[in-house]
Amino acid sequence: MGESWFHREFLTPRRLVFNVLFYGAHFGLFAYGWNSQATNVKLAGLNTLKYSVWASRGAGLVLAFDGGLILIPMLRNIIRVVRPKLTWLFPADENIWFHRQVAYSLAFWAMVHTTAHYVNFINVERTQIRKQTALQIHYTQPGGITGHFMLLIMLLMYTTAHKKIRNQCFEAFWYTHHLAFFFMLGLYTHATGCFVRDSVDPDLIPTFPFYSTEHCLGYLSWRFIIWPGIIYFGERVWREIRARKATRLSKVLVHPSGAMELRIVKPSFKYTAGQWLFIQIPELSRFQWHPFTITSAPEDPYVSIHIRQVGDFTRALGDRLGVGPSDPQSGITRGDFVELDPTVSSITLPQVRIDGPYGAPAEDVFNNEVAVLVGAGIGVTPFASILKHIWYRQRKGKLGSLRRVEFFWVCRDAPSFGWFQSLLQEVEAAQADRNIPILSMLFQPANFLRINVYLTQKIGEDMLWNIAVNDAGADYDPLTLLRSRTMFGRPDWKTIFGQMRQAIESGQYLPGSTSQLKTKVGTYFCGPGVLAKAIKEACVENTGSTVEFSFAKVRHNCLLNPRSWLINFHLL
Repeated sequence: MGESWFHREFLTPRRLVFNVLFYGAHFGLFAYGWNSQATNVKLAGLNTLKYSVWASRGAGLVLAFDGGLILIPMLRNIIRVVRPKLTWLFPADENIWFHRQVAYSLAFWAMVHTTAHYVNFINVERTQIRKQTALQIHYTQPGGITGHFMLLIMLLMYTTAHKKIRNQCFEAFWYTHHLAFFFMLGLYTHATGCFVRDSVDPDLIPTFPFYSTEHCLGYLSWRFIIWPGIIYFGERVWREIRARKATRLSKVLVHPSGAMELRIVKPSFKYTAGQWLFIQIPELSRFQWHPFTITSAPEDPYVSIHIRQVGDFTRALGDRLGVGPSDPQSGITRGDFVELDPTVSSITLPQVRIDGPYGAPAEDVFNNEVAVLVGAGIGVTPFASILKHIWYRQRKGKLGSLRRVEFFWVCRDAPSFGWFQSLLQEVEAAQADRNIPILSMLFQPANFLRINVYLTQKIGEDMLWNIAVNDAGADYDPLTLLRSRTMFGRPDWKTIFGQMRQAIESGQYLPGSTSQLKTKVGTYFCGPGVLAKAIKEACVENTGSTVEFSFAKVRHNCLLNPRSWLINFHLL
């Protein structure tokens, strides 16, 4: 287990290049800061403290670098614009992962910097190179005050960002991460005490940064790291302005599985398939924003998201709409379908605000001849929008190079099929409607879209008997109510991809005379890492001279449960 994690995080080609550049830059800055302090003749008096002051100065320079770097992957709008053009240069879709790496680095170098400074202050008191005590430097001077203030904020932010804390008390994570604003203020003003100087007394001035550069010989790093903060602040202001544009919750659908579908109308909101948004409901919280993947297609006249009532926020929303499981007056039970439409009833829907869209567009699906979409559990959500978008483009005859789609949905238990079932039924039924351009029909197989559903739950004897009885002679699968039959057990991905490769090479998979030439098969996966590894290995193993399998992992963002955020937050 440890070896596989080490190989994945450090030895894969892209991660290896990243680690060399990332950690190389950090140790290079540390060495530069150490050497600059040790060789500066103006700071000969301070250098009598030796290793502790050299280490503190080197680590301080690295912390300044990370303080500016940690905001860059959170510039969501800028990343969304540059991603299509620069994806080949850097992994724009892994911006939250990169944010975490910088946070880990901040924690490590903060320990080095703090420990070295504690030794510094003790040595200053012991040697009396300055007529001060360690307590005076710690708690009466700007450098010590801001340093301890930032350490307290880091302690709160790091502990509440842990997965278990987020799951159990999401609000604690949410509000403590807003302390980042005060952390950045402390970072920008940390050097105002003029600790690094060539004189006994600090050379202070009345204007920012409140110290003179004649005798205060810091690195002036704030002049560089303040720019990401300014840009980020500007983006946050723009996001707030954009989120306040006219938005209306037009309809709420409660599916038989209990999942709520919110349909929102916002004419100014433009997005592409596979993206996600933040939603805020002021009646429930005026500060919290929760991320959900968009399940509608860009061609739909509304924006929809699907929400399962499993967390505090989602249950509160269900109670507000009168369809919550904890509302004894709702009368709603699992298996009911409820439509809340204010135009035909007296129901009042709450005000909503949405911010976005964010995330990676799925337009590159249409650059492949075959698209393999794999969703595991709630990882199926991004493909709701993608499948509907494919269907709309199929009707218009604008599928680009795409000639066949294989959709796999792997679920642990039968009830999980419920909330996505209605959408799959619509998409499956649309395949029987050949009301699409004649030219498109000539180049598409009859089973252009094939749905493959796998149930990995261990089947009991009673359930097995019921399935056998209901399935005999039926046109629809008894579990999913789809024409496609449910398969039981875990998919054998190497066999699946191997059979696909053989069918393509023999000319049986794609129609037309070019079916035996080199075929591009794009595989898009959303789900747990263990399954991603198995699918990626199957892609690599079956890639050859005639068939090229590519693999991409689609990120999902707290698709159904805002309290179970894994990698995303609105503030940062």
